[in-house]
Amino acid sequence: MNKVMTYRGHFRAIAVLGFPLIGGHLAQFAIGLTDTIMLGWYGVEALAAVTLASSYYFVLFLFGAGFGWAVMPMVATAAAEEDETSIRRSTRMGLWLSLIYATLVMPLLWWSQPILIALKQDPQVAETASEYLRVAGWGLFPALIVMVLKSYLAALERTQIVLWITVVAAVVNALTNYALIFGNWGAPELGVMGAAIASVVTQIVSLVFVVIYAVRVLPEHSLFQRFWRPDWEFFFSVLRLGVPIGLTTLAEVSLFAMSAIMMGWLGQVPLAAHGIALNLASATFMVHLGLSNAATIRAGNALGRKDRAHLEKGAIAVTGMSLVMSVLTVILFLTCAEPLISLFMESDDPQRPQILAIGTGLLAMAALFQLVDGAQVIALGLLRGLQDAKIPMVMAGLSYWVVGIPASYYFGFVQGMDGIGIWLGLVLGLACAAVLLMARFWMRSVRAVGVPAE
Repeated sequence: MNKVMTYRGHFRAIAVLGFPLIGGHLAQFAIGLTDTIMLGWYGVEALAAVTLASSYYFVLFLFGAGFGWAVMPMVATAAAEEDETSIRRSTRMGLWLSLIYATLVMPLLWWSQPILIALKQDPQVAETASEYLRVAGWGLFPALIVMVLKSYLAALERTQIVLWITVVAAVVNALTNYALIFGNWGAPELGVMGAAIASVVTQIVSLVFVVIYAVRVLPEHSLFQRFWRPDWEFFFSVLRLGVPIGLTTLAEVSLFAMSAIMMGWLGQVPLAAHGIALNLASATFMVHLGLSNAATIRAGNALGRKDRAHLEKGAIAVTGMSLVMSVLTVILFLTCAEPLISLFMESDDPQRPQILAIGTGLLAMAALFQLVDGAQVIALGLLRGLQDAKIPMVMAGLSYWVVGIPASYYFGFVQGMDGIGIWLGLVLGLACAAVLLMARFWMRSVRAVGVPAE
């Protein structure tokens, strides 16, 4: 019989595991935030173009990241079962699938301009975004490999190294951006292209550090020995779990990408304000995402031990921690909107008053979706830990595409609410997902694990 951990023990364990993951996500977020701030200083047109390009890139990246997400619960469960061979096999095939995927989608990054124009974006913004993607797109290969290896290390509860590698990458990105966007330290002034080059350099630096760590500190797993040899059993196991996880992530991210496209229909200034507000909302979301990762690892461990009591108490604890963060964020966004938005702009920018006016309203909407956004990502983390991905994929698709996107269009354009209406659709889509996914976990998935708590 497994010993039941107290709630205090769960809070402590989640904090030890989750806080470095939160820090790692915040450092990763800082990479995109650095681009947004520096390009905002460079010009509104540059900021609008990279906001659009980043939304497009991350739709493709986060679908491919599904293979990395799949590796995390598989390694966590194998570690609980003390199955070192399965740890190696699942991680290696996650790397295979990530490389195959990056090769297949590279043409979509290279020839993005006609796609963006077909989505009714401003031709000049679409052209600049396409130039950015032709360079930044090459970073998809190292980025997806890093995603798999970070998931592998996190599942083995080596979260400190995941944090520090990401911090180093964020520093490299900031320095390279500063040099290449503005032409500092003798470098050429490249503007948007400088940000693209910095992105690729950052991903390569991350790859070098994480590979060195995995090879030198965990040689027993021999991840890269005879890497060329296929392992079809685990290839298809990772594929079966990774594709629904990737599609679930794609459904959510495409909700936000479509919101960026709709904001683009309103003009450059609303799109720039959207980019700023979304960056601020994303920063707080990184906390929930880190807690969700911790939930995935601990749920995977509970699955390996067939310990339902541990799973249930841990789920309550991590959901409570996410709820506290949501309340704090609501207070921050409602009381400090203007100072937060001002961080992204020069004080003498002629479009500053318009961006502030639009952005303040959007942050009020972001405060509304904090509770439901946190709840849905925690539920997803718990479900992934139990390797339950197919039905959650359907639930996410219905929530984001059938509820969220149509609602954004309806309130934004049919009702004439513009940006506020578009973000109201985000709130409704996320709320639907939170209800469905939490119900799935507590009413179905948790009951399939071990014996109930006494």
